[in-house]
Amino acid sequence: MLSESVVRVKSWREFKLLVDEQKPESMAYIIEQSGFFPEKELVALRLIIPGVKVHYVFLDFPDGDVLRETGIPVCKNKQGYSLIEENDVKNFLKNQLGKYKLIIYAY
Repeated sequence: MLSESVVRVKSWREFKLLVDEQKPESMAYIIEQSGFFPEKELVALRLIIPGVKVHYVFLDFPDGDVLRETGIPVCKNKQGYSLIEENDVKNFLKNQLGKYKLIIYAY
């Protein structure tokens, strides 16, 4: 049985370098939103490069009205909760990583 590990990547720049180095066929993104704690609103973007023995994970969090590392906009819905639009994520990844011809999955 193969042992898998998760490596947290600390910056967008480092994540892009890993894409260049690892040359994955695909990657996944997760838009994480917490509706459980309205007083402590949480929204984040998780990007994952899957591998056989190692999964590389990058997390990006809001800094005002954009994500800190990627600059992807953070919007508000009708109820005033922060959210990240899927199209903004897809457009960003296509713009930044389009040359790698990655298949990008929402997870």
